Amino acid sequence: MTLADRIDALLPQTQCEQCGYHGCRPYAEAIARGEAEINQCPPGGAAGIEQLAALLQQPVLPLNPEHGIEKPRTLARIVEADCIGCTKCIQVCPVDAIVGAAKLMHTVIADDCTGCELCVPACPVDCIVLLPMPEAQIDSAHADAARAHFQRREARLERLRVEREAELAARKAAVDISDQRNPVLEALARAKAKQQEPKP
Repeated sequence: MTLADRIDALLPQTQCEQCGYHGCRPYAEAIARGEAEINQCPPGGAAGIEQLAALLQQPVLPLNPEHGIEKPRTLARIVEADCIGCTKCIQVCPVDAIVGAAKLMHTVIADDCTGCELCVPACPVDCIVLLPMPEAQIDSAHADAARAHFQRREARLERLRVEREAELAARKAAVDISDQRNPVLEALARAKAKQQEPKP
């Protein structure tokens, strides 16, 4: 197990990005490289900082207020009567905990929600409320599940990005080939050449 793995295992796996990194794993890797401080995770709070300090044999630091404040963990809930089905919350949820479709009501899978709060500012109609997270849900099993959901989502988004780039490259290649032999351009070129021929 690498140092980044051990650091990542101590993080809450909210994937909230408050630390300044795109999820818990990138933050763990930055700490392991010495590029980030151990006090940038508000959901982990003072207890998380103490665990990281013990692991890395560093002094305990107070939570850096630039990254937020420590507060009780929450779960998102959509007020379904107010939901307009815009999908903006679905697009930003880092663990695929929101289900729904365009112009249809969305809902949060409470067991999968990490309380990252990224859906709240994304909602254009303010139909997302935050409720206290049950204590039973704040454990290593929930964190492990959240990590797996985040990794699956990241892999899916990367696969879609690669497929989209390949499709665009194929379309561009097809356009380039058709541009090389464009019958309309060839006819115009012939007509222009004929006009420039010396008259007898």
